[in-house]
Amino acid sequence: MITPSIYLDQVNERQAVFHRRALLVGGVSGMGLIALGARLAQLQLLEAPRYKMLSEHNEFDFRLTTPPRGVIFDRNGVILASNRPDFRLLLAKDEKTDVAAVLDSLAELLPMDETHKARVAADIAAAPRRAPVAVMEDISWEEFSRVNVRAPELPGVTADMGELRVYPFGGAFAHVIGYVAKVNASDITRTGPNSEPILLNPGFRIGKQGVEKAFDVALRGKPGAEKVEVDVKGRVVRHDPAGDLPSTPGAAIRLTLDADIQNRALEVFGDDSGAAVMIDCRSGDVLCLFSAPSFDANRFVKGLTGLEYRALAAYDRKPLFDKALTATYPPGSTFKTMVALAALERGIDPSHAYYCGGAWSWGGRVWHCDKSHGVLDMHDALRESCDIFFYQTALQVGPDPIAAVARQFGLGQVHDIGIPGQKPGLVPDTAYKRRAFPRDPVWRPGETPSLGIGQGYVNVNALQLAVMASRLANGSRALRPRLIHSIGGEAQPSGGEAPLLPFAREHIDFVRAAMASVVESGTAAGSAQLGLGPVKMAGKTGTAQAHNYASGHGAHGAAGEWVMRDHAWFIAFAPYDDPRYAMSVLVEHGGFGAQAAAPKAAQLMRVALLKDPQVRARIVEPLPPTSAA
Repeated sequence: MITPSIYLDQVNERQAVFHRRALLVGGVSGMGLIALGARLAQLQLLEAPRYKMLSEHNEFDFRLTTPPRGVIFDRNGVILASNRPDFRLLLAKDEKTDVAAVLDSLAELLPMDETHKARVAADIAAAPRRAPVAVMEDISWEEFSRVNVRAPELPGVTADMGELRVYPFGGAFAHVIGYVAKVNASDITRTGPNSEPILLNPGFRIGKQGVEKAFDVALRGKPGAEKVEVDVKGRVVRHDPAGDLPSTPGAAIRLTLDADIQNRALEVFGDDSGAAVMIDCRSGDVLCLFSAPSFDANRFVKGLTGLEYRALAAYDRKPLFDKALTATYPPGSTFKTMVALAALERGIDPSHAYYCGGAWSWGGRVWHCDKSHGVLDMHDALRESCDIFFYQTALQVGPDPIAAVARQFGLGQVHDIGIPGQKPGLVPDTAYKRRAFPRDPVWRPGETPSLGIGQGYVNVNALQLAVMASRLANGSRALRPRLIHSIGGEAQPSGGEAPLLPFAREHIDFVRAAMASVVESGTAAGSAQLGLGPVKMAGKTGTAQAHNYASGHGAHGAAGEWVMRDHAWFIAFAPYDDPRYAMSVLVEHGGFGAQAAAPKAAQLMRVALLKDPQVRARIVEPLPPTSAA
């Protein structure tokens, strides 16, 4: 039998244990609640901005936006390349997108053939998942609206507005400014500016030629970003303009070109093939840099069809080929100015005369001239462009002194005008012969007469001959041509800051005077007149043999099949008594320089002179004062 006292002791002991355990559990729970409250306070009060940002990153996305490409101006502020609005369609695929079906649906709304659909499908297949790919650009407002109305039926398709590069003057500036086009795989690099993600944006274009290519990074600007809300699959739900990051427009570039002269060159050349380059012979600024025939750069921005490109590439006058910089030709008789100057520098008397009977026997062969000139001194030989005189003068001087003078005047070298594509051409000498012909390294005497009339090994481009003409016109400084006036408002160095020419001024003046007589009474007397009263032009004609007549497959002058004819050159500067502008004109397979090139040069020179206020003041006589009534 248990006594009551023992029972009560056990109960009291168990209650004490319970109370101790309850107190311990309560303390631990209380501490947990306090810790939990503190943590909640930390998350909701102290770290709320951080978690809000993380939450938004799960809900929002930033997508790169292309900046406005920099505008390109001429010397007077005329816009040569700018941007305009572009209505376009984009397609971003996910794992459920039936690209072929979507494109078929779009083809019912827009003009899209099978070739176009195949190209877009290939672009989409190569693009990252959900990366938008341009399906069609530069669509009309009606087409844009038509697609927007059907948007719910076109998964992954968005119609938006971007910017498209536009060239207001089409072909006049195509070679020098170039164009932009879509980025392809070969444009993307692992490092450098072409590794940036913006290149994958469907609205981005990259410079492919001329100024657009050479200054592509400066013209690009800095990309921005737009803040968009996305769903769990990364699809855009809405746009949040308040969160956008603005882009930085590309730098503006001002060229030294004059839009009036350049556009006039396009008109003057018409269907002819060739080039025209004009330089300010005081500053070195390039006022005209034109290649004909040209092409519409706007077509390249949107993308040529295969048929269009093949037609351009197959045309025998090569509109895609830059004849002002990349093509080189024999300079013909324009080179006689260098031979004459070399002879004067070597102490040869300019009054020494040779007889020209139309043919000259020397070295076991007969050397020909266009006609029988009779007895001529150096001045008359330049005026009449007598080959026989310069055959013999070149033999007196030798190839090395002639080459040295020609190089001082800019021939046979690349001039840094900021854009790629130049070919240096060639001014040969005895060292060249040793390098190029190791099996026959000796310069033969029979090679010198051809050099004396700008034939044989020598070949140049139109820019080089314009530089030569500008240095003759300037008379004292070896002007450097400048095409880029400023980048982002920062002026580039002037070409007038150039070293002195190492030649006697009286020798240069002699050549200049002979060039004036070429236009006044010589080979260009009937074709290079300016018609500007007291303002006269000096020049030199050139007819460069394109094929060997002896082979029976060359045509002298403008006769015969076009591709077999001679090239026509004319170099000039004006006004003769106060030179301001110098130029070269090439008419490829044009025949005689006096007939094909000189008239074009006169028309282009007139534009430059009439735009010059000081020259114009000499031409336009003031009206006589009216007498009072």
